[in-house]
Amino acid sequence: MHKNMYVNLPIKDLARSMAFFKAMGYSFNPDFTNDIAAGLVLGENLYAMLLTEPFFQGFTPKPIGDATAQTSVLIALDCQDRAEVDALVAKAKAAGATTPREPQDLGFMYQHGFHDLDGHVWELFHMSGMPPKN
Repeated sequence: MHKNMYVNLPIKDLARSMAFFKAMGYSFNPDFTNDIAAGLVLGENLYAMLLTEPFFQGFTPKPIGDATAQTSVLIALDCQDRAEVDALVAKAKAAGATTPREPQDLGFMYQHGFHDLDGHVWELFHMSGMPPKN
């Protein structure tokens, strides 16, 4: 199986995005960080590569989508408990994020999320049990 996960995200202003995620308590791997890219550490072997739009464009012939107008990916991260979900969303909002909806309590899962400064959707959740079978 795979050993690491890297999600690549186009970013308009790298310094601003790095400050946003640092305000949430995240760090960056200096080995994967320079003036055009930053390796956001999300957990053990879990990274989001924040790439300036011109650098990102070099990896694909397709145009870069506008994450503020369309959704093409939902980045979902599990949390230890509901309190961690709420704390991370509060930090994101304080750092300039928006929240698209209220928290959702589905019984077996609690979730909430935010749109980062570039419009990317981050879903935070805690599962306390298995989903009901249909």
